[in-house]
Amino acid sequence: MVRCVTVMCLCAALAGCESVGADKSYDRGFDKKPLSQLQAGIWIDPNGCDHWIIDDGVEGYLSPRLDRNGNPVCSGNHGESSTAIGDFKGGSASLVGDAL
Repeated sequence: MVRCVTVMCLCAALAGCESVGADKSYDRGFDKKPLSQLQAGIWIDPNGCDHWIIDDGVEGYLSPRLDRNGNPVCSGNHGESSTAIGDFKGGSASLVGDAL
């Protein structure tokens, strides 16, 4: 039993070592496509700053929303803090259901 669990843990650890290559702008999930084809929403953090959010089922992407000068956008105009708005789960035909 211990040997079986050890082998399973080793296989899981090695699965995380897969190289994704130089192009980080491509979704490598079940429905492979460029990230530009996925739909983003906005998540407002507890400080009121906006972040782009994409939920692709298994994978998720989050990056700060920046203005032209590279400063964070903290408008507070989109909604309450710690909420997400927009169809950030759209643009993907996820085979894995999401509990949220």
